[in-house]
Parts: sequence; C-alpha cells; structure tokens
Amino acid sequence: MDALKQGADVLFVLLGGIMVLAMHAGFAFLELGTVRKKNQVNALVKILVDFSVSTIAYFFIGYTVAYGTTFLLGADHLTLHNGYALVKFFFLLTFAAAIPAIISGGIAERARFGPQLVATAIIVGFVYPFFEGMAWNQHFGWQGWIKGLTGEEFHDFAGSVVVHAVGGWIALPAVLLLGARSNRYRKDGGMSAHPPSNIPFLALGAWILTVGWFGFNVMSAQTLDKISGLVAVNSLMAMVGGTLAALALGRNDPGFVHNGPLAGLVAVCAGSDVMHPLGALAVGAVAGALFVLLFTWTQNKWKIDDVLGVWPLHGLCGAWGGIAAGIFGAHALGGLGGVSLGAQLIGTLTGVLWALLGGAVVYGTLRALVGIRLSQEDEFNGADLSIHRITATPEREVSW
Repeated sequence: MDALKQGADVLFVLLGGIMVLAMHAGFAFLELGTVRKKNQVNALVKILVDFSVSTIAYFFIGYTVAYGTTFLLGADHLTLHNGYALVKFFFLLTFAAAIPAIISGGIAERARFGPQLVATAIIVGFVYPFFEGMAWNQHFGWQGWIKGLTGEEFHDFAGSVVVHAVGGWIALPAVLLLGARSNRYRKDGGMSAHPPSNIPFLALGAWILTVGWFGFNVMSAQTLDKISGLVAVNSLMAMVGGTLAALALGRNDPGFVHNGPLAGLVAVCAGSDVMHPLGALAVGAVAGALFVLLFTWTQNKWKIDDVLGVWPLHGLCGAWGGIAAGIFGAHALGGLGGVSLGAQLIGTLTGVLWALLGGAVVYGTLRALVGIRLSQEDEFNGADLSIHRITATPEREVSW
C-alpha cells in the first residue's frame, strides 16, 4: 500500500505541475493579445525563455534556498519514494517561474531582452525563494514569531501572497524604472490609446490560465490524501465572482471581462482551503472590482504604464487575497478557522515589502549597469523586429 500511495502522490503532483506548466501558455497568449502587433513575437519568446532560465536558476539555487534540498546527488537517491522529491520540485518550479511571467506583462513593449533574463535568474534564484522559504518552510522562525504574536501562522495555501503579490510588487518598481512607452503620455496631458491587438488570443490566454488554475490551487495539497473538493469549488466561485464584477464595472469591456476571473483566482489562492464557497464568491467579486478600478486609475490617473495591469491584478488582488483569508476563513463567516487576521496582515505586508525591495534592487542595479530599456528606434520598430528579426505575420518573403 505504501508503494501505491507513493506512486499516486507522484502522479497527483505531476499532473498539478503539468497543469501549471500549461498556464505559462496562458501567460504568453494573454500578453500576445494585449500588446501591439509589433510586439507579439516577443511576448511568446519571453515567456518560454523566462521559463527555461527559471528552471535552471531554481534547480541549482532557488529550491535549495527555499527548502534546503539539492539534486546534485546520484539518481539512486533521486528516485527514492518513486521520485516524489523531483515532481514536487517540478510543481513548485512552475510557481516560481510565474514570477517573471507576471513581470513580463508589466514591462512589455520596451524592455531589453538580455537584461530581463538576468533579472529572471536573480529573482527566481534568490529573491522569490527567500520569502517562499519563510512562508512555506519555517525559515528564520518567522512563522513561529507570527504565531506567538497572533495565535496563528500566516496562511497562504496556494500563493496569493507568496507567488502573486510578490510577482506583482516586484513588477511595480520595474515598470516605474523603465518608464512609460514612448508617446503613451504626452506633454499636453493627452494619452495615446494602445488597445489590445488581438482579443481572441487575449481570451485564449485567460481561458488557459483559468483552467490551469485548478491544478495550481487543488494540487497545492501536494499529496492525494489531502485533496479537498472545497478548494476546487472555492476556486470556481471566486473565478465567477471576479468575472461578473469585472463585467459590471468594466462596462462589458472584453479586456476587463477576461481578466476578471484571473483577479478572482489570484485572490482566492491563499484561503481556498478554509473559506466557505460564498466567502470565495465575495472574495472574487471584490478582486474583480479592485482590478477594474485600480487598472483604470493606474493607467489614466497615476500615468503608470503597466501594460497588462500586473500590479493591480497580481500585486493588489494577491495582497487582498492574503488579507481575505483571515476574514472569510474565520468560523464566524462559515470558514474552517485556524486563521488570524493579524497574522494575514503581517504576512502580506512582509511579502509586499520584500518584493518592493527586491524589485527595486534588481532592476535598479541592472538599469545602472547595463540599461534595461530598448532604444527609441528599437521601441518604435517593435521588439519583434528589433530583437527577433521577424514579425508575427510576415507579409512577404525577405531576402537576406
């Protein structure tokens, strides 16, 4: 029976890893559909190459930073327990690689390719796993300190804060340091509109992310005996709440409608294992509304050119999710309990501050040393031609 359980757990986590790996196709198509046509190829290439760099950084450095585990051992050690340690790494790698995929959407259309790959390696190798180890592996006694202070540990079942808020708040200083796209905000106070280049691809990306998210959340149990249908239904309800709120506040705008479910799913990750489904619906609805309002304010009022709105979507909705777990996970609101609002506030604030610091240091240093922005000419021509020498839909053959 032990061998059967081990094999079942390996398959369970492997399927979760595959589903979250598929989400990276969602990141790619969401960005492709949102950016202008001259930057579509770059969106596709960035996500794939960022994932590859993330794998190397997390395998050799990041996973060891977070969990103290190394894979520089013989294969006889790696295959113990049916290789469960390896598939657990694969699953958690797909989470880690989501960080640069999130950042990619914020800095789209004007970031240099090489420096961003360096940033990916540093963030996935050091910045992200440092906080991951604190939240999910008891590093530095941080969770024990929070429990002593509030009565409960910081609870983040599937990464509203550890993954999404951290990714979104790392992206914010990157976006600010890069500056807005050329001519986005004019000196006369006007703005150049850059509508999505391809709504069907944007929608496809959102759907791929939404489906894969059920692996992201449900398989965060990491063993088959801990699987919970509550997580699945809470994810569903938050997705629906986010969609309907974004539809209402976004006035039928398809960009908002397709980001609404993502906002809800970001927010429900932390407390999906402890909330009542009605609580998850409310959490998702607040997140959908939060995204529409803050995306609009970010772009129009504050003039922060966050192309895909990754700071509102992941940074703010992720932070809301971390806090919401302490509210809607409580017995008084139909939850399972075992959470503390104080712990959630402390944990969320810590993640946000660490991400802001990490993003500012990484991107600030790269900007000072090598530069992180395309030249004005390359940006005008588009990242596709400037970096990859081809457009998404070449209109004729080119002789070289």
